[in-house]
Amino acid sequence: MFLCASVLFGLNEKASVDRIVVYKYERRMVLLSDGMELRSYRVALGGEPSGPKVRQGDHRTPEGSYVLDSKNPNSHFYKAFHISYPNSKDIAVAKKLGVSPGGDIMLHGLPKEYAFVGKAHSLHDWTDGCIAVSNEEMDEIWKLVRIGTPIEIKP
Repeated sequence: MFLCASVLFGLNEKASVDRIVVYKYERRMVLLSDGMELRSYRVALGGEPSGPKVRQGDHRTPEGSYVLDSKNPNSHFYKAFHISYPNSKDIAVAKKLGVSPGGDIMLHGLPKEYAFVGKAHSLHDWTDGCIAVSNEEMDEIWKLVRIGTPIEIKP
């Protein structure tokens, strides 16, 4: 634990996360700085993870380029970054289909009543379309990632 903490603090001083990439198929999220991987996490996605989010209530995690545009330290899901879904492309697709694109897509930790599950949460896709990590991992991400960080969600 001491080694991990010192590596984390050293990372804070020397590198900053300038991009996040989520690989849905691999259930993996990577924090990058100048193209180099700083951290990698196993994630849980929406309950219907295949394919891009098209409409509200489809339980899919979006695919595309977004930004972490705000953060909520008091979220029901133990800290949350809001993802800027829907973007203009998402809105156009939903409009063409005559549906609402939905919203409230987050990168978050676990609900308080399930915090004990820890990293095992990633064994099953359980969100409504969000990207979830353990609470311990969210604490680390919270320190490393700033509002305005781009996030790319790939199939």
